[in-house]
Amino acid sequence: MEANREYKDTLFSKLFSKPYNLIELYNAIANTDYSKDTKIEINTLEDVFFKDLKNDVSFTIDDKFVVLLEHQSTINANMPLRCLMYIARVFEKITDERAIYQEKLLRIPTPEFIILYNGEKPFPTDITLNLSDAYKGAIKSGEKLGYMDLTVRVININKGQNDELVQKSETLYDYTAFVERVRQNQRSGYILHDAIKEAITWGISQDVLGTYLTEHGSEVTSMLMTEFNIDIAKEVWQEEAREDGYEEGFEEGVSKAREELKEELTTKDKIIATKDKEIARLITRIEQLNSNDK
Repeated sequence: MEANREYKDTLFSKLFSKPYNLIELYNAIANTDYSKDTKIEINTLEDVFFKDLKNDVSFTIDDKFVVLLEHQSTINANMPLRCLMYIARVFEKITDERAIYQEKLLRIPTPEFIILYNGEKPFPTDITLNLSDAYKGAIKSGEKLGYMDLTVRVININKGQNDELVQKSETLYDYTAFVERVRQNQRSGYILHDAIKEAITWGISQDVLGTYLTEHGSEVTSMLMTEFNIDIAKEVWQEEAREDGYEEGFEEGVSKAREELKEELTTKDKIIATKDKEIARLITRIEQLNSNDK
């Protein structure tokens, strides 16, 4: 697959590309207490965009865990599959390809997959998505077959959902407050550009991402314009997909009904044919008996 080199950073990925902010966020999510000087290596794949297969931040912390962290404002049930495809590329990047052919066990960081959701549509507070939910075939329990699953934790960071967790990370708390301010402005009638501009002014005055907004206000405007427009496009794509799915499902249902009716008629024809043969046999037998009586 060919990478799209026009992929642009999001505000979320920009904010959490700094090790200190990542450690603070990871501590909040995983309920750990890593210190500021904990070894952390950011290994996000650059210039990777495979049909919307992207990751905001990927990092290894304390040489023990490799974490794929993503922020989403739209719900995507295919995240486990996307994470599987992405983590394979990350492991290619952080491991020596020659080592996998050695007899000695190659120790690798434990992968963790986390999605932070702050979309406007209702969503559970904290759920887990499983790759196995997408499997077409049933899992054969009890049999000694190789089996793989991958789980993704999805955390709702909207106000009123996981407030205690969000407040443990100052940067995450400010980020969610800033995005909500933009949305409030839109609901009040602002066009997107003006909604972002007002939120930036508000953020600086209230010290909500104040330093970052002061230094990168124009860049933030550009990033959010792109992000919000992409979100709108995704909603349109999902709606089209649902409509296509309905039409395909309807056509499939009609086709199935036709097949079932055809099978039922065929069965009835066979029954009638069998009865006709039985009646013919009885008539023949009766004629034979009458003939003998004569």
